[in-house]
Amino acid sequence: MKIQVGIPKGSLQEATIQLFARAGLNVYTNGRSYFASSNDPEIDCMLIRAQEMARYVEHGAIDVGITGLDWVLENGLQVATVANLFYNKQSRGRGVRWVLAVPEDSSYCNAEDLVGRIIATELVNVTRDYFSGKGVPVQVEFSWGATEVKPPMLADAIVEVTETGSSLRANRLRIIDTVLESNTQIIANQKSWREPCKRRKIENLALMLQGAIEAQGRVGLMLNVRKQDLDKVLNVLPALKKPTISTLSDDAWVAVNTIIEEATAWDVIPRLKAAQAQGIVEYPLNKVVV
Repeated sequence: MKIQVGIPKGSLQEATIQLFARAGLNVYTNGRSYFASSNDPEIDCMLIRAQEMARYVEHGAIDVGITGLDWVLENGLQVATVANLFYNKQSRGRGVRWVLAVPEDSSYCNAEDLVGRIIATELVNVTRDYFSGKGVPVQVEFSWGATEVKPPMLADAIVEVTETGSSLRANRLRIIDTVLESNTQIIANQKSWREPCKRRKIENLALMLQGAIEAQGRVGLMLNVRKQDLDKVLNVLPALKKPTISTLSDDAWVAVNTIIEEATAWDVIPRLKAAQAQGIVEYPLNKVVV
């Protein structure tokens, strides 16, 4: 049994391949080829644009794919949602927004102000549904890219994806509403999802990818402390959950093992030392399966 996995080609490609590697699945690409192999003999990969991923998953050309909720909704196709993956090309733990943006010096304040105006976007169907739901007639035009530069000469407003809003601000655009909040998803072909062997493989892939995302930006801490000082140490630790406490051969001491955000280690470790912790070890994490 083999499963075909679709990896998004483009801005998310490198981040996705790195995520797979942290999960333990190395993906080997070859120059300009759209086909890729992996270190799992049961998994082959293809590079496919995220905008088209749901179509090929629905048709069964690939069993499982990585794409955005936005493109699943835009294409209106029937696929199984396996898991949400909250990562993107810049950060962990948050998705992206498709926003309605207008020139910063325009008088537009909300969607209702755009009656009869031209809206440029890649997300045509979702944008049409958004304005239709508000009862606002507009002309939605497909944008092939560089959407931010179109207002005010080529369009009156745009619906564009953003993580931080910096590109919109750089092009003197102002956000007036959020059209859709989206995140990366694992989607599967419905027939493949019903096959027990393929489903188990897909579920294991999702488990490991989610574990790699959970570990990103976090580190493990191990330390020893006298029982009489344990409460002081625990008050310092911002644990993912309750830290693991183990007895040592010396009954007066215990070992503490926990997970913290890597950015907090600079502050936490000196405070642990001041709380009488000893033998403090910080170590990297590959996966955190919760």
